[in-house]
Amino acid sequence: MKKTVVPGSEALWRQLTRQGRLFLFAGPCVIESPKHPHFVAARLKEICGELGIPFVFKASYDKANRSSLGSYRGPGVERGLDILGEVKARHGVPILTDVHETAQVERAAQVADVLQIPAFLCRQTDLVVAAASTGRIVNIKKGQFLSPWDMKTVLEKARSTGNPRILATERGFTFGYNNLVVDMRSFPVMRSHGFPVVFDVTHSVQRPGGLGDRSGGDSHFIDTLAPAGVAAGVDGLFMEVHEKPERALSDGPNAYRLGRLKKLLQRLQRINSAAHGRA
Repeated sequence: MKKTVVPGSEALWRQLTRQGRLFLFAGPCVIESPKHPHFVAARLKEICGELGIPFVFKASYDKANRSSLGSYRGPGVERGLDILGEVKARHGVPILTDVHETAQVERAAQVADVLQIPAFLCRQTDLVVAAASTGRIVNIKKGQFLSPWDMKTVLEKARSTGNPRILATERGFTFGYNNLVVDMRSFPVMRSHGFPVVFDVTHSVQRPGGLGDRSGGDSHFIDTLAPAGVAAGVDGLFMEVHEKPERALSDGPNAYRLGRLKKLLQRLQRINSAAHGRA
């Protein structure tokens, strides 16, 4: 099948897949207000610019998989994408956001440079194919219920569209009740499928449903797992960051504090250099 190319997608793809250089997908879990994404995007762009890290701002316009009916979901598709478009225009940053239904894909692709398939939806064939058919970069999160070798058939669905700009993301595997674990062997296995691999380190320390009507998390383990993943050879990191995680409207218990991010990224760059024999 002929490859679909969207203007700008190929240039961003080259930045993200430059050999031996980490990239970062980061931002708040959900759009909390019209102003909040601008604040976080500006600070993340500044940090990544200083460190020379390719950066894509992420935020969701709708968290359709919240634990309870009363949980905050976001501003919705239309208003949320308008806000993300404003962030993109004002700060000059690429955008990543989730798509949950095929009906959302075309509209989201008008704004987002990277379309993300949530972990719970990674086996939804029509959604994966629709996202990849836009020609945008597609980040597919491995379901908490899938082994890394099971991702091969998921990635083949995306590849069938002729779009080669596909990423596979590890975000932990269900281990008993309300807990996730990360198997470092997952990274080389998923890379063997022929696509770059991302480590969603913040969702990997989540405790799904751990607080009853919402998810908990062990964010203090991010400082342990992120270096381990980079040492294992991941291509990029996905992180939910917030200036005050305790006040975040979604996933605060597993978010990384924005004020601590630069120091962690500097450490990860040193580890990445050592992992590629440049130390």
